[in-house]
Amino acid sequence: MMTITAARDDYIGHLKGLNYSVRTVRSVDEIVSMFALFLSGEGVALVEEIHSAHVVGWQRHVASGRTRNGLPLNPGTMNNRIKNAKGFLKYLAGKRLVPSSLPDELHYVNAPVLLPTSVLTHEQFGRMAARIDTATTWGYQARTIVELMYSSGLRAGEVLGIRLHDIDYRNGVAKVLGKGNKERVVPVGRTALKYLDTYVKGVRPFLVKGGCDRLFLNNRGGPLHYKPLLQWIRRFCHDPDVHVTPHTFRRSCATEMIRGSANLWHVKELLGHESLDTLKHYAKLTIVDLKRTHRKCHPREMETQG
Repeated sequence: MMTITAARDDYIGHLKGLNYSVRTVRSVDEIVSMFALFLSGEGVALVEEIHSAHVVGWQRHVASGRTRNGLPLNPGTMNNRIKNAKGFLKYLAGKRLVPSSLPDELHYVNAPVLLPTSVLTHEQFGRMAARIDTATTWGYQARTIVELMYSSGLRAGEVLGIRLHDIDYRNGVAKVLGKGNKERVVPVGRTALKYLDTYVKGVRPFLVKGGCDRLFLNNRGGPLHYKPLLQWIRRFCHDPDVHVTPHTFRRSCATEMIRGSANLWHVKELLGHESLDTLKHYAKLTIVDLKRTHRKCHPREMETQG
């Protein structure tokens, strides 16, 4: 027998062991704790007591949820709660603590297909990057980071985890550790390599203290973490037209590559995604671009505009 609380703790420890980011683990823990609280309200104290009726009840509970302002939850929020409860149940089913069919009782709600937000065009990125003051130590490190994220489509956690020996300057590639502790090798463009080379040789030596081998450092000479990175992005990378976050550069990389007719499989591999389905929003964006170009350039469309 296992209590719901013990099972939750075991699951969260499992995710940590798979090298999920602190932010992801915290988010999952919050939702699984909601699920555990719901089960407690249903009189369920042990994992073995979870039945189909409880899972269906959670689905209804999520569907009837409200925001702090009393508004219905948006489909994305509902699906996130369903996804994390489903993941928890799959983990328990894998340990044969609940029936294997139980996770399938949860169903995602239909969500509108939205285009990626917070995306910079190549021209916007160039203007934004040029505004970063590389005459300062922190400015140069910030410029190097955004060039690398934009060049290689890296997640914030991936770029912060890079170590000195992970960059292969001769072959123009970098080794990164992605979600689920999965390692992959990504190409690094010439501009990003130029900034990396100068940063490592001429800037990083003024930051390092002790034997830290992380590529990017904080003001104490230790590894740079997400919160100060986010603060740097807000400070150095403000754009009046786009809300820029660390993830903006990854989205922008994927969008510009697809606009440039890159093979979707190659983009998937670059980003470290499991499935091509994760790129459908970007593909949708290119259709919008195509329709815009069609209206502008097709002779029949040009006639109707006259």
